[in-house]
Parts: sequence; structure tokens; C-alpha cells
Amino acid sequence: MTHKTITVGGLSRVEGEGALLVRARDGRIEDLELRIYEPPRFFEALLRGRSYTEPPDITARICGICPVAYQMSACQAIEAACGVEVTGPLRDLRLLMYYGEWIESHTLHVYLLHAPDFLGYDSGIAMAADHRDLVQRGLTLKKAGNDLVAAIGGRPIHPVNVRVGGFYRVPSRRELAPVAERLRRAREIALGAVSWVAGFDFPDVEHGYRFLALRHPGEYAILSGDLITSDGRSFDVREWPEHVTEEQVPHSTALHARLDGSPGYLVGPMARYSLNSAQLSPLAREAAAAAGLGPACRNPFRSIVVRAVEIVHACDEASRIIDDLTEPDAPSVPVEPRAATGHGASEAPRGTLYHRYRIDAGGLIHEADIVPPTSQNQARIEADLRNLIEPRLELPKEELAGLCERAIRNHDPCISCSAHFLDLHVDAR
Repeated sequence: MTHKTITVGGLSRVEGEGALLVRARDGRIEDLELRIYEPPRFFEALLRGRSYTEPPDITARICGICPVAYQMSACQAIEAACGVEVTGPLRDLRLLMYYGEWIESHTLHVYLLHAPDFLGYDSGIAMAADHRDLVQRGLTLKKAGNDLVAAIGGRPIHPVNVRVGGFYRVPSRRELAPVAERLRRAREIALGAVSWVAGFDFPDVEHGYRFLALRHPGEYAILSGDLITSDGRSFDVREWPEHVTEEQVPHSTALHARLDGSPGYLVGPMARYSLNSAQLSPLAREAAAAAGLGPACRNPFRSIVVRAVEIVHACDEASRIIDDLTEPDAPSVPVEPRAATGHGASEAPRGTLYHRYRIDAGGLIHEADIVPPTSQNQARIEADLRNLIEPRLELPKEELAGLCERAIRNHDPCISCSAHFLDLHVDAR
């Protein structure tokens, strides 16, 4: 009888702190745990007792990579509770800022976190030593996204110009003109990125994922929409608590989510693409077809291609919005509090991000619920690891460690903010 324990002490090139433990006996995995050991930060508790105007600023601090996603889901949930919908040019500006975040976040992942796996480097810095021009293009592309967020949000990280109902001030078309020029250059770089990553050597792996994402009737959903699944279900964002539940697992400080009672569904770029690829911009659809993507993608290693296609879409649509933008009459619309519960969801770079707030007539928050993408994906990531590792338990330690890290990075989990080198220990007897 052969026993084997695999311990991954710290994951590298992911946003936060996590580890992996695998116990196997006689070639079969008995236990697999993706351990999120980063301390919880209690943002939901921090929001209770605060004013209904504060979630955009407080929740932006949850993530330095995706603050706009938290702001947009928060604003929409509060506005829904107050019976307000932001439309027209103000919605266009929100979508424009969100595209900036997609560009900078996806570019960071594609060029510096994920591409080194396919090119044989331990880090983006090591890769830059041999591919300086390539990394420089990635940094130029990322800066275009940062500049777009800053032009509307006031600064690229934790924007300060977002408020419930809109913005404190809005940029003029003249202020956005230089950003539009940089976006046109970024779009060309993004098209090159799709061709570049499509040429990587991908393992021949496909999974029968159950996808969840937003769908909007008029656009590739990012800011709002109804929830749809790959097995044909759909529901309004107000019905989220009836379909998605969370539970604590002993090995993780991150909750695990269930969809209609079942664990292991997936949100994020592959889910969005597989459910909504026909709504991509024409240029992005052409890039996807040239890269060999069909209408859906179920190979997690090819998620890097999907992200690159979404960068093209974001650059293309951001340029279009700036060209067509009408300056709003006011930077925001009035939002008066009332006793109610509001729900909001948007598509963060890593997947569907849900917020719920219950406020009283004076505008104080009594309940707050935030469900980030990584908690929804965690059970599915564990399933991917199990499927990948079990047939390969006899591989050398270094090769198995590399496969484990790659499988996790396929989903770009945002645990929090730090990165550490993977330390693998195998105890076989």
C-alpha cells in the first residue's frame, strides 16, 4: 500500500496567500484542499452601521487590482435599494472606467502572471530579461487601462471619483481625447497579444464546466444583466440568495459557494466567453476565431487566450464609447435613502461579483453581503486539480509542483495581494 502527501506551501503569481494539500493512497486522491490561509478582513462587518453613501469608497479597498468592480456592484446594489437606475452618459462612463480595469487586470495576468508558465520562466521578471520588448508592450497596454481608470476615477488604484448615483465630476471629451489615442495603440497591442498567446503549447484538457455569468441584451455583459448558466437557467440579480449560497469549509478562510445546491460551478472569462461570445465586438470575434477559439472554451489552460480576446473587446468598446460620448448634464443623479434591500452584480475581471445591502429609511446599512469570484470558483479549482493530479501522481516532484501551480493560475484567483514561491513537499512511504 502506497501513501503520498503533497504539500504546496505557498502559491506564486496569484493575488494572495494560499497553499495546496493532497493526500493519496494507491494512486487515488483521498483528500485535496486548496487552503486559503490569509486572515479575513471583515469588510461586511465594517459596512454595517455606515451610511449608504460609503460602500463605493470602503469596498474599493477590498482589492487593489479590481476596485472598480467592487465600486460598480456596490453602487448598483445601493441604487436598487433606493429605486434609482443610472442610465445614459453616466452609465457609459461607468462602463468606460470598468473597461479600463479589465484592460489593466487582464494584461497583468496575461503578460506577467500566466505567460511565464508557457515560456518556462519562474517569474515575469525572469521572462523580461530575455523578452524585454514583449514585456514592455504588456506594460504599455496595462498603462492604457490604468490611464483610463484614472481619467474617470481620479486615480488608477482605489478611485476616489465614484459615488452612488454617478461621479463627483465627469471628464470632458477634451480630457478623454489623449486617452482615446492611447487606447487605439493599445488595441493593436492587444490584437498582437491574442496571436502571441494562441501559439502557446496547451495541454489537451477539457472539463464539463457549469458556467455562470451575466447576460445583457445589448452588450457583452460587464456592468449589469441577468444571471444565466450553461445548463439553461436564468434569474434576476434580486434572486441571487435563492440560487447561490455560501458555506465555511475547515481548510479555508474563503467561503465556498454553491449554485442551486451544487458546488463546483465556474465564473470568469471562460464562463463569460462561453455564454456570450456572440456579443463580443466584431474585432474581438475575429481575433477569437483567428486564435482557434470556438463559441465556447472548456480548456482551462486556454483561458489566457480568452483573457487576451477580452482585452481586445475592452479596448475596442472603450474607444467606441469615447468617440460617441455625450457629456452628461450633471455628474450624478439624486439618490435618496429608503428602507429596502438592494442587489447588484457586475463582471469583475475574474468573474461575477455580487453585493447586497439592507438599509433603513435614514440610509444606515444594517446588512451587507459580498460574494467575490474566487469564493465561487474555489471548489471548481479543487476539482480541476484532482482531475489533473491523480493520473500523474508518479511524476517528479518539480514537474508535479509546476502543474499544480499552472492549474490554479489558469483561474487567476484573487486571494488578496501577495505572491510567494511554491514550496512542494512529497512524503511517500
